[in-house]
Amino acid sequence: MRKPKVTRGGFALCLGCFIMVLLYFNSSLKPASEPVGERSSGQKSRRSPLQTLYDGDQVESAIQAIHQGRREVLEEACRSYTRKRRVLIPEDLKHVIVDDQHGLLYCYVPKVACTNWKRVLMVLTGGAGTRQDPLAIPANEAHIPGNLRTLSEYSTSQINQRLRSYLKFVFVREPFERLVSAYRNKFTRSYNTAFHKRYGTKIVQRHRPDPQPEALERGNDVSFEEFVYYLVDPATQREEPFNEHWERVHSLCHPCLIHYDVVGKYETLEQDSRYVLQLAGVEDQISFPASSKSTRTTGDMAAEFFHNISPFYQKKLYNLYRMDFLLFNYSIPAYLKFR
Repeated sequence: MRKPKVTRGGFALCLGCFIMVLLYFNSSLKPASEPVGERSSGQKSRRSPLQTLYDGDQVESAIQAIHQGRREVLEEACRSYTRKRRVLIPEDLKHVIVDDQHGLLYCYVPKVACTNWKRVLMVLTGGAGTRQDPLAIPANEAHIPGNLRTLSEYSTSQINQRLRSYLKFVFVREPFERLVSAYRNKFTRSYNTAFHKRYGTKIVQRHRPDPQPEALERGNDVSFEEFVYYLVDPATQREEPFNEHWERVHSLCHPCLIHYDVVGKYETLEQDSRYVLQLAGVEDQISFPASSKSTRTTGDMAAEFFHNISPFYQKKLYNLYRMDFLLFNYSIPAYLKFR
């Protein structure tokens, strides 16, 4: 009569061993993730930027309230204006730069101080070598692929772990000021011959009546009107995606798929950049470079460029960039004539 007891005891022992094996493999399969701030030298771990943001005791409350408001506006706009949600793919993450040392994910948007943010991140990640001043890094070096890692380079499990635990931030700008800035930089500067040949010649060919042979060959005298015609032409996006310098922010950074913790604005660049560096705990080590205001594209300047654009094309262009206006709480510019 003792045999059943032995069988039950043996079964319980085997079950216990099986559970222990499962627990072992479960723990060993978890992606290795060194806590932010922890070093092999035994240096004490610090709070991550994400913890600092949501604990909310180390940053001025007024600044926190501003950024909380921006997150809420973005979330509400995503709920109101986006349709079926989809799953992120690596292609969506090519603009998201990773700083594993400080637990940061930064989605860079051209014409919104991205050169200086790349410089700062090169210093923080060690990509700048011994240089500690971001402005010591040439602008062209900041844009070299490989100097900074993007989230698309990681495995699926590593991507998910970073999206959950890192501070995610993006900087945005009034859409039409950004667009005019892109036009001025890429089509009115004599040194940007690559853009003139790549895009200017095509724009002249398609949107200029009776172009001169020299303009067809060089593409270096594209007017803002012709640029607008090119953008709103349905054939443009059927052929290829927009260049990143005039692509919409929501298409570059996918703010309705990625929950950004900080939405910085070009209009408050200095304040918002300092806030991110405070959250990362590096505000005493590095400062965000001050921008040159003498050449900055302003609202008044944008109004001048739009003066000769007909209400019909103003409306078409606004519809093209409408989601960026809505998601980031920018009003329709007063200089537009279609309203």
